[in-house]
Amino acid sequence: ASMLASEEAIKKGYTQVLWLDACERKFVEEVGTSNIFFAINDKLVTPPLSGSILGGITRDSVIKLARSWDIEVEERPVSIDEVIAASEDGSLKEAFATGTAAVISPIGELFYNDSRCIINNGIAGSLAIRLFEDLQDIQHGRKQDPFAWTVRVG
Repeated sequence: ASMLASEEAIKKGYTQVLWLDACERKFVEEVGTSNIFFAINDKLVTPPLSGSILGGITRDSVIKLARSWDIEVEERPVSIDEVIAASEDGSLKEAFATGTAAVISPIGELFYNDSRCIINNGIAGSLAIRLFEDLQDIQHGRKQDPFAWTVRVG
């Protein structure tokens, strides 16, 4: 099933598949093999760890870092209809995936049931950029690690 979905995404010009829950097929779970976040209004929203979503280290780091900046983070079910509606009414400011290799991958466009959603004019948003830069700076020792994530080896 994942191969077919990936082939269809590629035919439409997309590089990843936005996965919905298997039961109702309406709640966002992941994008590709990565966790997903949506900046809706002034909140950062991500699906909860429900057993079918792998809790990534980068996901956890993003949540902790955002909360340390006083950004409200909600771990809750997010329906694809909510995402589409937020895109249409302008409250969807950013979307990005998180994972070990890419760290933060901005999402510029979503396509669902013939609806094309352009997010932040298709460019990386300021929150995604800030998160990426801070995570990289902490990982490479250019910035203090307030969370004790890093350990000096050697």
